[in-house]
Amino acid sequence: MKEHHVRTPLRLQDINQISIGDIVYLSGKVVTGRDAVHRKIIEEKVDPPIDLSGLALFHAGPVVKREGTEWKIIAIGSTTSMRMEKYEAEFIKKTGIRMIIGKGFMGEKTAGACAEKGCIVGLLPGGCAALFSKKVKKVIDVYWADLGVPEAMWVLEVEELGPIYVTIDSKGENLYDLRRRSLESLGRAVSERLYHDLSRFI
Repeated sequence: MKEHHVRTPLRLQDINQISIGDIVYLSGKVVTGRDAVHRKIIEEKVDPPIDLSGLALFHAGPVVKREGTEWKIIAIGSTTSMRMEKYEAEFIKKTGIRMIIGKGFMGEKTAGACAEKGCIVGLLPGGCAALFSKKVKKVIDVYWADLGVPEAMWVLEVEELGPIYVTIDSKGENLYDLRRRSLESLGRAVSERLYHDLSRFI
């Protein structure tokens, strides 16, 4: 396991040095996007309001507060990433994002798009929304505010956001699949052992 400190815009050579199981701390520009943002871009075929190439997408619905003419992030925690699985492969291909941050794992289609286009997926620990808000140095802008605060696209400047645990790398290796296969193998071994032990009494 290696530790990486990276900054957006992310280059392909940055991403290619990162493997599943590595830890990443991210700085630079990040955009939030949950279900509504994905539907708008993929199903409704609306172009993103800014160029997302080289940026990181954060599956998050922040709690925000207006202070004068500016917005302040009060809390920002990750949303279950598997909710976006049906959109994510096409989202990666259409936008050119290099990193996805969320909660939990993502599936085979997303892993395939990561390998094809050069993207990684990572998860943030749960229950740390207030802590992660301290990593947000500035709200740069907000788009599609009509979707509601949690579903809007927030453009944030972050500093050392992490630890982000990499679950899919740019080779398409997926920690979810590796763990699933490991559990299946363990299950078969346990079943065989039980059958062997019980057969003595039959």
